[in-house]
Amino acid sequence: MDNAIAIIFASMVSQILLLLASTLFQGVQGSIGVNFGTVANDLPPAPQVAHFLVESTIIDRIRLFDSNPEILQAFAHTGIEVTITVPNDQIPHLTKLSFAEQWVKTNVQAYTPATNIVRILVGNEVLSTANKLFIASLVPAMQTLHTALVAASLDPKIKVSTPHSLGILSTSSPPSTGKFRQGYDTHVFKPLFNFLRSTNAPFMVNPYPYFGYSGDTLDYALFRPNPGVLDENTKLTYTNMLDAQLDAVFSAMKLLGFEDLEIVIAETGWPSEGDSGQVGVSPENAAEYNGNLMRHVNSGAGTPLMPNRTFETFIFALFNENLKPGPIGERNFGLFRPDMTPVYDIGIMQPTGRSSVPMNPSPYESPGPAVPPIGQSPTLQPVEGKRWCLPKSGVDQDALQRNIDYVCGLGLDCGPIQEGGMCFDPNTVRAHAAYAMNLYYQVMGSYEYDCDFEHSGVLTDVDPSYGRCKY
Repeated sequence: MDNAIAIIFASMVSQILLLLASTLFQGVQGSIGVNFGTVANDLPPAPQVAHFLVESTIIDRIRLFDSNPEILQAFAHTGIEVTITVPNDQIPHLTKLSFAEQWVKTNVQAYTPATNIVRILVGNEVLSTANKLFIASLVPAMQTLHTALVAASLDPKIKVSTPHSLGILSTSSPPSTGKFRQGYDTHVFKPLFNFLRSTNAPFMVNPYPYFGYSGDTLDYALFRPNPGVLDENTKLTYTNMLDAQLDAVFSAMKLLGFEDLEIVIAETGWPSEGDSGQVGVSPENAAEYNGNLMRHVNSGAGTPLMPNRTFETFIFALFNENLKPGPIGERNFGLFRPDMTPVYDIGIMQPTGRSSVPMNPSPYESPGPAVPPIGQSPTLQPVEGKRWCLPKSGVDQDALQRNIDYVCGLGLDCGPIQEGGMCFDPNTVRAHAAYAMNLYYQVMGSYEYDCDFEHSGVLTDVDPSYGRCKY
């Protein structure tokens, strides 16, 4: 009897040490936003999308290219930050206060505070349209919209900005020579930056290394190890293309005296499929770019000219959009397919969003999570290849809380799911139960019956680890 207890105790200690050691690996940290484009005829209903993002991913903010009422209603009470957009063709109308007030009433006040609208974008890449009326109306429209938000007492919470492509630059290489196009610098950007500074709003840009790479610069674009590119003026070396693009924008802003403004990455991404023979386009490269992007913008490293900072970032895009015109790549920027399965994995799934049905459902089910009677040899052998134990979908929170209480009551290390722990966020019963149930399963030897938990557990062969939370 004593020998059996000693064996079980040694096994528990060994497994706990392995779990603790695994936390030394640093993965994706922070959170990420996505662009929710809807140029498709096969997308899931908005309420289903909202539920999926909250329950299954770490995505905590979305950007819309309009103010779709169905989507705004669907995201009510989710806590997800929502950015909405005024279409380009409405910009001239928005210069009239009465129109701006009605727009705010219809598209903002009708949904707040239930829907967490935090930003309104006036147009999208307006300067790229070369439409003189749109361009001339841009800043006045933003000012009028802000006035309407002030009148509705929404200005402290909802900021106004507008995103731009890198086509706004006349020079971008090396980054220290970044400069806005002549004419736009004084007539558009100077008044725009004055507005953004006075309202504490960010400048938003759409940097795409994808549109700037060649076969020779693929490693540089994907954040892979590479020799780097030296800026002879500053003697700073750039190890990735995104930093060079952002610093070119920063240099242009600095020339006008607005280097203090925050920069937000409104769009960036990499397609998973392209035209035949296109170099550098694959699910693997898309995963590499977006995964490295998340790590980089959340790391606090910043860029050579903007060190020690993070960048709010929105990946393009949430879904593949099958009706977008142009090359094949334009329809394949999505992180997810319309059925909400990942096109590739970049670590944005919550643990409970990765579970699958058991590969081999066990006939050995116990009334609760329990070790075989001491002294009795188990009839099952540990599974070959690692698996993890997670809650089944649809299990009520009371049952999951009982699982947490049981595991932690045994004296196993539940510190990671306590406040301040690596796995405390997301702070939900389901996420905490996922960690606790898997901890028990791994410590007890990874037998299938150790994941029964009164029929509330399920095994998966997909690692549910995320960020610094390691399973």
